[in-house]
Formats: sequence, C-alpha cells, structure tokens
Amino acid sequence: MGVLIGIFIFLVIIALFSIKVVRQSEVYIIERLGKFYKQADAGLNLIFPFVDRVRAVVSLKQQTMDVPPQGVITKDNVTITIDTVVFYQITDPAKAVYEIENLQKGIAYLAITTIRDIVGKMDLDNTFSSRDSINAQLRDVLDLATDKWGCKVERVEIKDIKPPADIRDAMEKQMNAERTKRAAILEAEGKRQSDITHAEGKKQAVILEAEAERESSIRKAQGIREAKILEAEGTSEAIKKIAEAKAQEISAVYGAIMDAKPSDNLVALKTLESLEKVAEGPANKVFIPFDATKALGALGAAKEIINDK
Repeated sequence: MGVLIGIFIFLVIIALFSIKVVRQSEVYIIERLGKFYKQADAGLNLIFPFVDRVRAVVSLKQQTMDVPPQGVITKDNVTITIDTVVFYQITDPAKAVYEIENLQKGIAYLAITTIRDIVGKMDLDNTFSSRDSINAQLRDVLDLATDKWGCKVERVEIKDIKPPADIRDAMEKQMNAERTKRAAILEAEGKRQSDITHAEGKKQAVILEAEAERESSIRKAQGIREAKILEAEGTSEAIKKIAEAKAQEISAVYGAIMDAKPSDNLVALKTLESLEKVAEGPANKVFIPFDATKALGALGAAKEIINDK
C-alpha cells in the first residue's frame, strides 16, 4: 500500500513538472540539457522532467521603459537634462534571451548614447523646437540596433527637456520681450489698419456722394428732356389736330360750294368781298395786278346791278 502511494506521488510530481500552461501573450523558452530546444506558445505544453527546463518567460506585449534623465551638452555648450521613454516589443523571444544579457539595459544605454550624439549637433533653440525630429532619429537608430536582439522599437518620446536655471530665466525674459514686441507690433498694425479703413471709408463716401450727384443730374436732365419731348409732341399733336380741323372745314366749305354750283359772277363777287376784308387788315397797302382791274370793274358793275335788283 505504501509503495502504491509513493508511486502515485511520484507520478503526480512528474506530471507537475511535465505539464506547462503558457498564458496568452507569453512564450516559454525551453532548454533540453542546457541547449535551446523549443519555444512553447500559449496553451498546454508537455516537457520531459529533469531533462527539459524553462529557461525564461518572455512577454510578447508592447512594453515601455523609462530611460533615466541624462545631462546632454548642446552644440552651443549648454547642458540640458533630457528624460526619455521607449516603447518596444519583442518579436523573436529566443534572440531576446540568448543574444543579450539584459535587453532593457542594452536599450537604455543605446538610447543614452544616441541622444547625446543627436543633441550634441543641435543648438539649444533647435533642441526645443525639434522634438519630433529627435524622436524619429532615436527610433530609427534604436530599431536598427535592436533588430539582432529580436526586438522592435515602436516609438521613442522625449518627456521633458530641462535647461539650467539661469538659462531658463534668460529664456523667460527673452520670451517676455518677444511677447511685448509682438503686442506692440500688433497694436501698431491694428492702428494702421484702422486708419486705412477710415480713409477708405471717407474715400468711398466721397465717391458715392459724387456718383449720387451725377446720377441726380443725369436724371434731372433726362426729366427735362422728356418734358420737352412731351411738350413738343403735344404741340405737334395740337397743330396736327388744328390742321385736320382746318382741312375738314375747307373740305366742308368746298363741298358746300360744289353742291351750290355757283356762277362765275358770284365767285368773282365773293372774291371782291374778300379783297375788301383784306384791305381792312393792319396792312396799309394792297397791290392788285393791272390785268385784274378790268375784271374788278366788271365785278363792281355786276355788284351794283345785283344790289339794285
């Protein structure tokens, strides 16, 4: 009975050493007799106890690493402190375990030396304004260097850049001076723009007033012209109506005369009466042709005879 219990316990121990459950986003590096044997992925894995052993547990998640703040000297000999964070992910767990003793230390040392090299070629002002450029250069260098370690550097971000206290005070004074200068420039520009707008307004008002006066004169002249045209048309229409009336009157008289069929003596008599009326007018003299005297004499005699009758 005791032997059976011992065997059972031995089997349980063997099973515990043989069965390995790997969690998601992790891999086990398995060695067999001190040599890399395989990579155990997530799930249930079996190994030979006392022969195989788990060398390392490697996470496949993206990881972050804070690089300790480092003093860096810029091109213009100013010492600044730069704080950096690196985002990386292991792509080949075996290389990450066997190609370097400590992956995070290797990345940190490489980041420090690269930062000093990049920032040492820049002025202080360029360092503050070129964070994106520094981040991109750091990522490229680290990604290339860590590729043989089975690691991929996703991003590198500079968290903070701290200049010395005296430099910071000088920069604040310079910034205040720049703000004052910009404020004065903006104020002067605003006043200039206001004066220009005011002058443009006056100019536009004068132009509009001149255009209004011109338009008024044009409309007034057009009104006078149209009034004269209407007056002339009215006069022409009146003359036309009078002429038509005269023509109708003459036509009526002529028709009446034609209907009466007057004799030559009566026509001559009426002509003599008309001459008398002409003589009564404002003119002092009436000229009668010589050849007409005989006819007039005959007409006078005829008149006397008519009157006697």
